[in-house]
Amino acid sequence: MQYFPQMFDETAQVALLAAARLVIADAPLFAPTMPRSGNKMSVRMTNCGPFGWVTDKERGYRYQPTHPMTGKTWPPIPPSLLDLWDEVAGYPLPPEACLINYYEGQAKMGLHQDKDEEDFSAPVLSVSLGDTGLFRVGGRSRQDPTRKLELKSGDVVVLGGEDRLAYHGIDRILPGTSDLIAEGGRLNLTLRRVTKPK
Repeated sequence: MQYFPQMFDETAQVALLAAARLVIADAPLFAPTMPRSGNKMSVRMTNCGPFGWVTDKERGYRYQPTHPMTGKTWPPIPPSLLDLWDEVAGYPLPPEACLINYYEGQAKMGLHQDKDEEDFSAPVLSVSLGDTGLFRVGGRSRQDPTRKLELKSGDVVVLGGEDRLAYHGIDRILPGTSDLIAEGGRLNLTLRRVTKPK
């Protein structure tokens, strides 16, 4: 795991938030549901890039090229995120998906592995915007010890190498810790490579 505090300065955060809002205007946030149970996740999400990560009761976790509500293809990944990937990912091909999670109120994300991708040699790279999130990361087993990290607006985390399949999640957000997002809350933008190189 690599942690880059304040990789995006205030000006860059404002620009990235504006780009994220354009994505959301084109591909609205939706409430994903868990496989089997159909329970709603506490975050709302959307995507940009050739593929988007979705989940529902009927078909479970997967990547697909279209928004599950609108049926439209996802908008492109903002150039600043592609530049970031080139700078820190250490992987020769561009990301194919950028999952955008919006946390507000009591929203959280339980410990999980990102393992719906075909190629685990590509890292998972995430950018935090808005309120601070209490990030928890462990090892490759759910039983491994975990540690906490406060992810502030502008911070970047890369899970690669031995930590590519580390269990991780967000315990909660700390409301009012950032004034970047006028309505409050936290956006997490997560870049992934979905397919294996041909």
